[in-house]
Amino acid sequence: MKKYLIHTYGCQMNVHESEKIAGILESKGYTETSDEKEADVIMFNTCCIRETAESKIMGHIGETKRLKARKPSLIVGVCGCMSQQKEVAEKLKKRYPFLDVIIGTSNLSELGEMIDRANVGKHCYEIGDRFCVDENVPVFRTSGTNAWVNIIYGCNNFCTYCIVPYVRGRERSRSKDVILSEVKQLVAEGYKEITLLGQNVDSYGKDLDKPCTFAELLYAIAEIDGKFRLRFVSSHPKDMSDECIAAIAASPKICNNIHLPVQAGSNSVLARMNRKYTREQYLDLVDRIRAKIPDVGITSDIMVGFAGETEEDFLQTLDLVEKARFSSLFSFVYSRRKGTVGYSMENQIDRATKRDRITRLIACQNKITKEISDTYTGKVMEILVEDTNPKYAGDVYCGRTDCGRLVNFKYTENVVGSFADVKIKEHRSATLWGDVVKLK
Repeated sequence: MKKYLIHTYGCQMNVHESEKIAGILESKGYTETSDEKEADVIMFNTCCIRETAESKIMGHIGETKRLKARKPSLIVGVCGCMSQQKEVAEKLKKRYPFLDVIIGTSNLSELGEMIDRANVGKHCYEIGDRFCVDENVPVFRTSGTNAWVNIIYGCNNFCTYCIVPYVRGRERSRSKDVILSEVKQLVAEGYKEITLLGQNVDSYGKDLDKPCTFAELLYAIAEIDGKFRLRFVSSHPKDMSDECIAAIAASPKICNNIHLPVQAGSNSVLARMNRKYTREQYLDLVDRIRAKIPDVGITSDIMVGFAGETEEDFLQTLDLVEKARFSSLFSFVYSRRKGTVGYSMENQIDRATKRDRITRLIACQNKITKEISDTYTGKVMEILVEDTNPKYAGDVYCGRTDCGRLVNFKYTENVVGSFADVKIKEHRSATLWGDVVKLK
């Protein structure tokens, strides 16, 4: 029996698309392996959001040359955001002539046909430019208790630092009925958590012939029978509506956890990023969310060192972090990407300054995270048990609270997939530790 291995890089969207790649390969009779030496197909599902990610991927692709030399029948392919850029696809062809398949995000559904052609010795280098919604791609789910569900593809925002609109196309929503049908099936199959995916979920439905807002979709999914949690990523601050906030507050199934990327705390930087909101508008949105959902966990993304960022701009970002009090923060330094407006901007920031600022930002957020963690000690919180925690020996299980905090606890029986009430006894920065009070 032939086997496949998929290397996945990047965001949750890429993780779910790797499930689609797996679905295509499974439908052709392949089975998954974790051993490169056993694989008959190796696919690299790539990310190009930062230069460091792209360099890392290039190195990993190069390492497969020796595998191909030992096993000439091995099919090696590259897909995803990186290869959707035609100039990068050309670079891949020249640098790695042993590649059998190069495909983008726009024509992923054609992968099965390309594998067939590669099996008879034909190279398949095809990058499409017609982005559409294809409902016929099979999915082989690998995310345990959670199931990813795309609700919208692409992005219309064109932030000046971001390559995503160029490699994933403009916004395209799936129909409400198709999404509801998929979620009902997933809940019937026993999935306990559904995560809705989109570059900007708040834009959902604007392009449909029969309009439907994201809030209306949330309400409809929350009415589906069964005990399950509903999460979503990511929201755009300029588009999140009071109607959406009300939907989250109204339903116990919708997790009180909102990922709300701010990117910077300075109005001048936000304007150069083309984010289309101010720091004041962002903080007002945070206040409105907390007024409706007091126990909400708000997480965010912040980049430091965008073109022209002054020390005063950075201090404004630290001030926003102090005021917003995120439960956790994904922080990173700005990486120039060819093809974006930001790439050619003047006053690029040097590496040492970026390193200094990211260190200070992380220290600021770590302090806030610890302070928030202190407030959970002694509380009983419901978690969905996701897996054993590989970082620790023994029977240590982990799961997340409704507001998104990771909880570890010891238990002698396998309780993966169960809901459990856990009394929090201590924390180690962002991670909580506790004891099971009740299994559900």
